[in-house]
Amino acid sequence: MMSEKRWRGRRIVVVVVMLAGVAFVAPWRAGAQRQAEAQIAATRDSAQVEPGTMNVHWNEGAADCTKTSLPPLQVHRYNAQTYILRESLCSTFEAPFMYLLIGSRRAMLIDTGDVADAAQMPLEKTVMSLLPMSGLAKLRLLVVHTHRHLDHRAGDVQFTGLADVEVVGYDIASVRKFYQFDNWKDGIAEIDLGGRIVEAMATPGHNETEVSFYDRNTGLFFSGDFMMPARLLIDDPSADMDSAEKVAAFVRDRPVSYVLGGHIEMDAKGNLFPWESRYHPNEHVLQMTKEDLLALPGALRGFNGFYSVVQTKSGPFVMIDSMRILMIFGAGVILALVLIVWVIAWFVRRGKRKRMMRGMA
Repeated sequence: MMSEKRWRGRRIVVVVVMLAGVAFVAPWRAGAQRQAEAQIAATRDSAQVEPGTMNVHWNEGAADCTKTSLPPLQVHRYNAQTYILRESLCSTFEAPFMYLLIGSRRAMLIDTGDVADAAQMPLEKTVMSLLPMSGLAKLRLLVVHTHRHLDHRAGDVQFTGLADVEVVGYDIASVRKFYQFDNWKDGIAEIDLGGRIVEAMATPGHNETEVSFYDRNTGLFFSGDFMMPARLLIDDPSADMDSAEKVAAFVRDRPVSYVLGGHIEMDAKGNLFPWESRYHPNEHVLQMTKEDLLALPGALRGFNGFYSVVQTKSGPFVMIDSMRILMIFGAGVILALVLIVWVIAWFVRRGKRKRMMRGMA
């Protein structure tokens, strides 16, 4: 018969082993449970996102626009309630993108492009033709901007004063007032289009008025000039980093179908087209990814404050602080002018000395 001391010893060993097993299995089970919950959430979010198609070839412009005829505006139907519009490269080298989101009570147009003249760019006519009827009139329209630069708001004049159309101002005071952000840096506002919620968030850096939009229905993230397959012009590097980190945190646990920006300035290999080029052969696709947004903060950490090309798994990020470059260029011009004046003055003084010496002789 086993002695009482040996039995107690074995019981202690068994208890220790069981506790160790629980200590080992519990975290594994908790991790597996979290992973399963994340997969379920991802599946649920994916199922809630309305699908659409980016099967589109954007007009590539022309080497000589005087010898070709392209429609001034190209329209792509992402789905029945979402349209992507682009102004032709031959109409403006900016070739900006605009986005029309349609809800049950009203629609929202993001940006109005770079051309004001309706005869040259029939933006208002095109947008209104895409809107469904609401009773005897067209659905109400809200016009917003990603930021105040002219190539994103020149077409405002085509909508100003129209019945059932509200055009949000592009200056910083108007933007703050409309979205009513309690905190401009961290604020997020909800725009209810009727069965369609669009979240707007301040993303300054490229410009102080920069606003990005996230459509819950489609999972589309509209990034304006904050993020796009193009030169990322940065006015305020610190603000741009804050915005990139804010956006990365925002999208991390949300479904993102595509990231859609304001311009394309790259070819399919990531090389930049010449500035103001009206010809984009083999152009980069418009759509970027959630991974691109998540990679942006890391890319910005590699920005030298002037001009940087940072390679990431998502591709190259070309970042430029045009104001700093302009300041350096201006300082260089001033220095060159000062040097020229000094050299001229030196030659004048030298000539005077020579004449004085000849006169004394």
